[in-house]
Amino acid sequence: MTITSRAVRRQRHDVDDRPFIVIWEVTRACQLACLHCRADAITRRNPFELTLDEGKRLLDGIAAFPAPHPIVVLTGGDPFERPDLADLVRYGTEIGLSVALSPSVTPNVTDERLHELREAGAKAVSLSLDGARAETHDAFRGIDGTYAATRDAADRVLAAGFRLQVNSTVTRATVVELPALLRDVIELGALLWSVFFLVPTGRGQQLQALSADETEDVLHWLVDVSKHIAIKTTEAPHYRRVVLQREQMAADGIDHTPDRGPLYHQLTEATRTELAGAAIRERPPRPPIDVNSGRGFMFIDHMGKVYPSGFLPQVAGDVRKTPVTDIYRQAEIMRRLRTPEGFGGKCGVCEFRDVCGGSRSYAFAATGDPLEADPSCSYVPPAWRDEQARLGGLPVA
Repeated sequence: MTITSRAVRRQRHDVDDRPFIVIWEVTRACQLACLHCRADAITRRNPFELTLDEGKRLLDGIAAFPAPHPIVVLTGGDPFERPDLADLVRYGTEIGLSVALSPSVTPNVTDERLHELREAGAKAVSLSLDGARAETHDAFRGIDGTYAATRDAADRVLAAGFRLQVNSTVTRATVVELPALLRDVIELGALLWSVFFLVPTGRGQQLQALSADETEDVLHWLVDVSKHIAIKTTEAPHYRRVVLQREQMAADGIDHTPDRGPLYHQLTEATRTELAGAAIRERPPRPPIDVNSGRGFMFIDHMGKVYPSGFLPQVAGDVRKTPVTDIYRQAEIMRRLRTPEGFGGKCGVCEFRDVCGGSRSYAFAATGDPLEADPSCSYVPPAWRDEQARLGGLPVA
């Protein structure tokens, strides 16, 4: 299916040639103990992590992709655990890269450090807020006081001149707090709310992910609230499918709400209550961009191993041995992830496969095969339904 709607942004460059965004885990060290951590972070820096010189060579490699160069996000662990972080930011900026930061909220987030990094050239900072109550967020992060510290850090980030993004991980235990969290995120001054759908990897295996139907309800709710703040989803690329379906339904004068489940209606009612009387403006929704694991996206760990995503533990290469450009373009796992017609089950025949493609990380976590159908998506494509009927079976989600 060829998607021509402007409700979803398509990558303008050849996705086989260059990524849209590169996430580099500059260290795995972190002072928090987050329940969902994909990295199973440690309290001390690994002596085998990429050195400053190796990091600069990596940044040179990323800058070797054609312009416009990929966005680079320095994450961890906690990137603020690296004393040479400003040197990396400054070097990346000098060679033409747009650099953003994703720190943990610890005592490392000081005004002095933020101003140093802003002067070095970093443009945006993302902070995590996973609950609308201190009890929820602090339990998630493993340290009492983190909720209050995060709200304070948001003020510091904005005062230093950064654009602010807030990241929130959704689990079955925290999903009911989303409406209150929405209000918090807007009031903090964030320009983008990045909602992470739990993939059971790392420490996240201890938590409960949403069911496919619950995920669908949350995605529809996110479309509703995208008029208040720009929304990005991580490991739920079917948000783009929902955006397109909702656009078509609106054009046809069809009300989607009768098809929604109880969670959608619960979130919608709670949102009315939370936003009642609040001076929150409406804006045209920002179209999500069609990035997926290995398709416009690349993750590099602290020792230089390259993955299609930080939640998909399939090594594509090692920057200490192979240029990062070659890994992205030529690694077999990357190439296969950019060929959605080769995906298994319903994802391979879905009319939205080129703009969605399903969560490859969730497919791997659930089935052991990153190319299998994504069980976190409830949508049954007509082609899959027809195929199952032809074979005498029943369509499955």
